[in-house]
Amino acid sequence: MISRRQCLIGMGCAATLATSFRSACGHSQVHLADMHRHLFFNRLASKEAQPMGASMSAGGATLVAWAITTDVLWIAKGPRGYKQVATPETGQTFGYFQRELARIKAHLLAQKLKAALTTDDVDAAMDGDPHVVLATEGSVFLEEDLSRVQTAFDLGIRHIQLVHYSGNSVADFQTEEPKHGGLTAFGRDVVRECNRLGILIDLAHCTEQVVDQVLEISDAPVIWSHSSIAPGARPHWSMIGWKARQLTLDAARRIAARGGVIGLWALRIDAAHSVSSYADRMLLMADQVGEDHVAFGSDFTDNPADRDFGEFRSYADLRKVVDMWETKRIPERTIRKLAGQNYARVLKRAMARG
Repeated sequence: MISRRQCLIGMGCAATLATSFRSACGHSQVHLADMHRHLFFNRLASKEAQPMGASMSAGGATLVAWAITTDVLWIAKGPRGYKQVATPETGQTFGYFQRELARIKAHLLAQKLKAALTTDDVDAAMDGDPHVVLATEGSVFLEEDLSRVQTAFDLGIRHIQLVHYSGNSVADFQTEEPKHGGLTAFGRDVVRECNRLGILIDLAHCTEQVVDQVLEISDAPVIWSHSSIAPGARPHWSMIGWKARQLTLDAARRIAARGGVIGLWALRIDAAHSVSSYADRMLLMADQVGEDHVAFGSDFTDNPADRDFGEFRSYADLRKVVDMWETKRIPERTIRKLAGQNYARVLKRAMARG
C-alpha cells in the first residue's frame, strides 16, 4: 500500500473531491459502500455541520444509501428504544418526505455529489466516482396510494425500506406487537411495484414473517440493510429495541439464498464496540451466510453527541476495518465484496428489473 508521504511526494494529492476518491492518498484502493446511513436524522441538525462529501471522502466511501427517516417527526426514544408517540394527519408524511428529499438534493448539489439512478451510476461509484443512493427508512409516506411508489422513483428514490418504528399500511415491524399477519394486501402490491420500477427492497425492521412473504413474492434480491444476526435467543417485539431489531440466522440465510445481502450496523450496543470487534463480526457473518451476502450497514447519523456508536464516527473509522482485514491478509477478493461490491451487485440487480 502506498504511504501518505509517498503519495504526497510521488503523485500529489488532487484537490477535487472526485480525484481524492480515485487516489491512493491515505487509504487503499478498495472503495466502500454503505447500505444505510442518515445525515438529517435529527430534524434540528444542521447539514453544514456534517457535510456528506467530507464524510464520504474521509474513508473512501463511494456508494452510500442516504435514508430519509419518513416517520421521524412522529417517533421518540424511550426506555426500550424508539417508538411512535404521535399519529400524523393525512398528507403530513408525504409532505415531509417531499421536503426532506428536496433538502437532501440541495445538499448533494452543494457537495458536488451525484445520485445513483442507474446501473451505470453504480458501476461508476465502485470505480471511484462518489454517488449517493436516495433511500427511505419506512414507507409511511405512501399512505395506501400505490402511485406514490412511482412518484418516489421519479424523484430519484432507488431503495425503499418497507417499515420503521410506526404503524403503517404495509407490514408488521419488529418493535411492536404484530397486527397484520405480515404483509398487508397493499404491502404485497408495494413489493411488486418496486420490482417493476427497479427499486431495491429493504427488509430491515420487518418481522420474520414479512421476510418470508417478501421472499415469496419478489422477483429481485432484497436486503436487510442494518442490524446484526442474533447469536442465540430469538428476537421478540417485547425485548429492548436493539435485541428486538436483530435477525435470526435462519432468516439471514434465506435472504442470502435468494441473492440478498445483510448489513452489519456499527452500533456499540450489540458488542460492536470497536473497530476490531466490528471487523471480526463482519467476517463471522461472512462465514455464516457467505461472503457474497454481507455488507456495511452503518446506521451512522453524523451526530457528534450520539454515544451509541462507540469508536465509530465516520467513514474514516469504517476504513480502519478494511485496513485491519488487509493486515490480517484476508483475500482482496473477499475484502472488496464485503466493503462495497455486494451492495453494488444487489442494487444493480434490483435496478435491472425496472
